[in-house]
Amino acid sequence: MSRKGKVLVAMSGGIDSTVTALMLHHEGYEVVGITMKTWDYATSGGGHKETGCCNLDSFNDARAAAVQHGFPHFILDIREEFGDFVIENFVEEYMAGRTPNPCVMCNTHIKWRALLKRANALNCDFIATGHYANVFRAGNGRYTISKGLDETKDQSYVLWGLDQELLSRTIMPLGKYRKTAIRQMAHDYGYPELAKKSESYEICFVPDNDYRGFLKRRVDGLEANVAGGWFTDKHGKKLGQHKGYPFYTIGQRKGLDIALGKPAYVTAIDPSTNTVVLGDEGDLAQNDMYVTKINWMKYDGVTDGMEAFTKIRYKDKGAFSNLYATENGIRVRFYEHVKSIAPGQSAVFYEGDEVIGGGVIQRGQLI
Repeated sequence: MSRKGKVLVAMSGGIDSTVTALMLHHEGYEVVGITMKTWDYATSGGGHKETGCCNLDSFNDARAAAVQHGFPHFILDIREEFGDFVIENFVEEYMAGRTPNPCVMCNTHIKWRALLKRANALNCDFIATGHYANVFRAGNGRYTISKGLDETKDQSYVLWGLDQELLSRTIMPLGKYRKTAIRQMAHDYGYPELAKKSESYEICFVPDNDYRGFLKRRVDGLEANVAGGWFTDKHGKKLGQHKGYPFYTIGQRKGLDIALGKPAYVTAIDPSTNTVVLGDEGDLAQNDMYVTKINWMKYDGVTDGMEAFTKIRYKDKGAFSNLYATENGIRVRFYEHVKSIAPGQSAVFYEGDEVIGGGVIQRGQLI
């Protein structure tokens, strides 16, 4: 029995999760590795090989590391759970004219729950992942997440949906390190090739990074059903036809295939009329939005007017705002205008480096 406890480590075969497992193993935890197969890319019609976290080479790399260091490793097939929720949500959101965030949905509803279920079955005290973030218990007794030391790798934004039960069992050892240090650790552990391994930033079930092609393959007759809709300006004037509203996102400028003599941006999408509204960059600026499906971390709620630093997308620099409770969620009022608020994306509220909570953006400017 380990003096530090037994931990189930999610191992994708990549550098971050491998170093996480080896680090905890050397620190004295009793490690059990688990690799989750979430998606079979061969069935998607998108190409002839699997890439990213769900290919055979990754599975073998994870298992090899476990065997070499003397701890058990399992492969867990969660394709059915993953597909039923994450992929259906992904498609439904685009069909509703919104921009989904599948990594948040997967972390919140699938991966952590699947890990905790197996951790309990294997009598593990903790679960661990290779995310660049920190989990800690605040002075009020609640568990929360803070940003990782490496700002360029910080993943706190995609973890806002984890509830108190999940956080209380979670370890994220990489949050205190920079990526350069993790690469050096991989080299020191005897994995020089892993230290040089490139990273994938694609959605795991869209490895060719072509979400439009994925939608076409998933929704029968999609192109024929949505082709011929209209681009309009904010006053409703028709500007030209487009390829179908699901193929556009708020803030998009490239790939519109329409010449207006000046840069144009997608400022609104109306699926009921298959209309995509175009405007100037300034038309993307808003200072209000409405957020629902809230999960609180640091506090168990919001005090009216609470100040928070709010991010509206993963790479967003963030902006200061005030939060106001509503019947079904939170109204966010920014101190300054922010651009490209996209329904379906996540809004994450910070106090310094610590996550207060987060939710799903429903719409921008309140009416």
